[in-house]
Amino acid sequence: MPPNQAIGAMGSHRLLHATPNRVVDLGGLAGLLGYAALAWYSQGTTAAPELWAFFALIGWVSLPVAMVFAFFCRTPDRLPIPRLMIWAALFRLCGLFGVPLFEDDWFRYLWDGYRFMETGTPYGFAPAEAFADPSVPPAFQRLLDQINYPDLPTIYGPTTQYAFLASHVLGPGSLIPLQLLLIGVDLVLIRLLLSVAPAGFVLLYAWCPLVIKEIAFTAHPDGLGVCLLVAALLLHRRDWMVGAAACLALAVGAKVFALLLAPFILFRSPPRAWLAFIGVLGLLYAPFLVQGSSDWAALAIFAETWEFNAALYGLLILWLPPLNAKLALGAGLAAFGIAYWLRHQRTAVGELPRGDWIFGLFLLAVPVINPWYALWLLPFAALWPSWWAWTAAWALLLSYITGANLGGVAGLEAFAHPAWVRPAEFGVVFLALCADAWRRYSAQSNQTKRIANG
Repeated sequence: MPPNQAIGAMGSHRLLHATPNRVVDLGGLAGLLGYAALAWYSQGTTAAPELWAFFALIGWVSLPVAMVFAFFCRTPDRLPIPRLMIWAALFRLCGLFGVPLFEDDWFRYLWDGYRFMETGTPYGFAPAEAFADPSVPPAFQRLLDQINYPDLPTIYGPTTQYAFLASHVLGPGSLIPLQLLLIGVDLVLIRLLLSVAPAGFVLLYAWCPLVIKEIAFTAHPDGLGVCLLVAALLLHRRDWMVGAAACLALAVGAKVFALLLAPFILFRSPPRAWLAFIGVLGLLYAPFLVQGSSDWAALAIFAETWEFNAALYGLLILWLPPLNAKLALGAGLAAFGIAYWLRHQRTAVGELPRGDWIFGLFLLAVPVINPWYALWLLPFAALWPSWWAWTAAWALLLSYITGANLGGVAGLEAFAHPAWVRPAEFGVVFLALCADAWRRYSAQSNQTKRIANG
């Protein structure tokens, strides 16, 4: 090969390998600027952040995800993992410079950490009981003024309470330690996903605006439970049964949602795994139960009375009493769960359960669908890519369009939606589900034709 052709070939080779890095870096820089703008805007310099600006910024940070994913969708093996992780971390760190958007749950997290530190338990005590307590420091009195439903004890499980306690020890009254802890856990989850899922779809999770908003900006602790649940599934896949059971117990201690996948981990596990699960769960609850309280009472009130952004449940209560609607949906979920579990037992050993189906149907049926509940679904959408799951990751953000966030216009109650929100939110997910069904049908038809044509 002549020297000039050799030099040209070397240049083309370098360009081929440099382009993926540049694409990720350009997308990462665009996303970082968007999250920095979101952090700045969340401060609300003259008034509370407005919804139109929030959705504009979400649109901004969504474009780099879509563009980088499109670039690598046919060659996911070329996606540079270290750069994916670096930008994912930088996006999340922007949350440290903002304030939680359209959320006040974090006041409860900080209060629970304080109560845990001071009394040995955050349970069995409603924040309202401390309103006139002169022993509460002024900084925490200010937190008390912002807690929602102050007449109810906390609903957060013991695993998350230990996280709140650790955050309090590191920085009393500050959200930043908790944000850093949850960001670290979420980055661990991304690394776990990279060990089993295509990198391109892990990118969708790692750079997902809903994930970053709900974990890094708003500090919702669901990510802690999800990471533990995914770790339990991967340990079970490697036949590390005791470790899997322990992680499952910690996940259940973070949120009861994790119980939905418990049969796939514990069934046919040896007795030592069951003992590990029961033992770890018992150790989590024992310090609180001996003091006479836990999260169960508040969870029962939540399950009985609360409704927000419901899908099927919201439709059924137009015709049925709430209890009958819950029983009907519960029976339907149980029937699906049993049928799928029986099917899964016939699959290859080590195959992970379809958490996207399980959590997707669960959320479709429950009376409350907060946007951060999607954190339980999206890691599985990286394993089994679908239009409907990732559409839901964006569509659920529409649930923030409430009377409170609209400033009381149109006479809506604080947590009520304008009439168009839920049809738009769930309608677009349904259309995406139809697109997935058509894609599978087309693929099967094409395969049948190829077999018929020899």
